[in-house]
Parts: sequence; C-alpha cells; structure tokens
Amino acid sequence: MRLPLLIVAFFALHCKPDNTTPIPGDPVQPDTFYVGADLSYTNEMEDCGVVFKENGVAKEPYQMFADNGCNMVRLRLWHTPSWYDTLNAGKRYSDFQDVRRSMIRAKAAGMPVLLNIHFSDIWADPQRQIAPKAWQPVVANLSVLKDSVFNYVQSTLLRLQADGLSPEMVQIGNETNRGIILSPADDAANAPINWPRNAALFNAGISAVRAVEASSGKKIKIALHLAGPAATPDLMEKFWANGVRDFDVIGMSYYWAWHKPTTIAEAGATTAYLRQRYAGKEVIIFETGYIWTNASNDQSNNIISETHPDYAPASPENQLKWLVDLSTEIKKRGGIGVLYWEPSWVSSPCYNPWGQGSAQEHATFFDFNNNVLPNGGMRWFKSKF
Repeated sequence: MRLPLLIVAFFALHCKPDNTTPIPGDPVQPDTFYVGADLSYTNEMEDCGVVFKENGVAKEPYQMFADNGCNMVRLRLWHTPSWYDTLNAGKRYSDFQDVRRSMIRAKAAGMPVLLNIHFSDIWADPQRQIAPKAWQPVVANLSVLKDSVFNYVQSTLLRLQADGLSPEMVQIGNETNRGIILSPADDAANAPINWPRNAALFNAGISAVRAVEASSGKKIKIALHLAGPAATPDLMEKFWANGVRDFDVIGMSYYWAWHKPTTIAEAGATTAYLRQRYAGKEVIIFETGYIWTNASNDQSNNIISETHPDYAPASPENQLKWLVDLSTEIKKRGGIGVLYWEPSWVSSPCYNPWGQGSAQEHATFFDFNNNVLPNGGMRWFKSKF
C-alpha cells in the first residue's frame, strides 16, 4: 500500500535509542531495538553435518549469533511434522522437542525467544493454512476447535515453563493473510476469510497465552503476523473490527522479491501508520531476507532470485546495506525490531521436500564453506540505526 506523503510525514516518529541487548530471561524490553534471527533450521543443519565457522574457526552457532549482537531468536513450532519421517534419518524438526532444544541453546546464549506457532504440521503462510492432521476431524466444529487451540497453546507454554524456557513473545499463527486452521479442501478453495470463525480461533490462542501469563506472573508478549506491508493495514482493520484486540505486537513480513514494488520507505510509512492507528501496539518486521549471490550450492531450487535496483548486484555488501537501511527506516518510524529469516539454512547433504540441500543458501549469513561472510548480514546486528 502506498500511503500519501502527507500521512507519511504526519505519522513519522522519533528514532529510538541505539541497539541494546536485554538482560537474559527478562521480558521484551520497551527501549530495545531487536535485530534478530530465525534459527529454526540450525539444529537440522548440524545434524546433517554442517559445521558453522567464523574466521575459519568452528563455533557454536547460537553463541556466534549472540556474540555478533543478535538479540532475539525466532523459532517455528509445527504440531506434528510427520512428513519428516521419510526424509534423511527420519528425525523431526520444529516439533516440540526440537523447539525445546533450540530454546535451551538460545537462552544459554542470553537471547530472548519469539515462539512462532504455525497451527499446522507444515508451513503456514498466505498460500497455505492447513489444520494439523490431528485436528482435521473437528475443523467444522468451532467449539471443539477453539478448545483444541486453547489447550495446545496452554500445554505447550506450560511444558516450556516447567523447564524454565518460557518464551518472551508468542506468535498466534504465521503470515495469517487468510483464514487459519482450514481443512485441506477449504484451504485449496481459497475462500474469503470467515471472520467470526477466524477471530474466535485467534482469541482462543490469545486467551491461552494470557492464562499462562497470569498463572506464572511472567509477561509474555502476544503477536499477530501478516505478510506484506501493503496488505497489513486492511487486514489489521478486519482483526480489530472482529474483536481480536488483546495483543501486543504487529509483525510483518517484508521481502523485496515477494512484496515489490513496496519500498523500504513505504514499509516504514506503514509501520508509522500502524503505531498511530493501534496506540500501544508495537511493530516488528518478523521476516526479511536478501541474497548475497545468485549462485547455488546444491540441487534444491532457491526461492529468491531478485535484487532491488538500489541493492544490486547480489553481494554480501548489498545484503548488509539492505538490512541496515531497512532497520534504520523501521526504527525511525517507531518500530522496535527487524528479524531475518533463516540466516543459517545453508547447504547440506540432507534433503528438504523439494530437493537436496537448501532453498536459501544464497541468502544466509555464511559462504558456501559455512564460514561467516566477512562483509555480509552478520555485521548488521552491531550496526547503528
């Protein structure tokens, strides 16, 4: 969405302080600008034999990111990703046990966690929001399905809490530009969102987080997540009008490849608009990514191939420039963070559902020898905005 220049100027907000790292274990801090990373693939990459290196020396990846200034880790949670059973060694990832393993690593390195609940057994996004197989028999029974959502979110958080692993923030769904928890048939039909149903399911998940928060006395930020700055304002109006209001953060995905022609300035204008329209709600870019090369290092097709004219050609330096410029704009407009999607999904001998290797190795923070790119995205974490 291209906001008029007068609106952009009116809603421009003052810059926040420079990046600070929160105290480990504390709730999300209001004066912190988050420069974070989705590290959901890291365990899988290491199990597939990847050794992450910095300056040619092997290093524990979570500690590597923390040492370089990463101050939030995002982790996706799938309900029952049984499709992994036929891949590689048959080990599942992004299920509860894998997320628990990742949270232990993140918290040991002093980084807060954003738990990204997909409400699916596989990726949920603007093209797909299929209910977990376990819930598909009850997708048409809203009362039962609401209970399933509430119980799932509550039990997940209570299990993590019992291990001292409460997340600082929880996403209720991933890129929810369409209705969530759909039957395969309804998902394929791509029907308009049934807002009474949709709102009831979101509020069930939100209520579960609030219940755990109340019982533990520990603040947990609640986030919604939408894809594309142009689509977000209209969708947020629908959430708000249908009574989905008890949340803390509006998260957006913003990739040039998928959200062009929206510019960085327009993403900033949308951030400023959301901050004004929904007073008291924070705004974070939950996902962005930028390629450092057009080359490939494996047999899996890469999912991003385009560069912005002002950030071309693809190079580590332009990857860094994209991230610094985006973060500068989002912070200037009142946002509190930018998170990078999958900076550690490098090539490996293992298979994903589409082929051997990674669909994103050309957009990670590592070269094709799994060594940190000297002038690439890893430097972004300690940049000044």
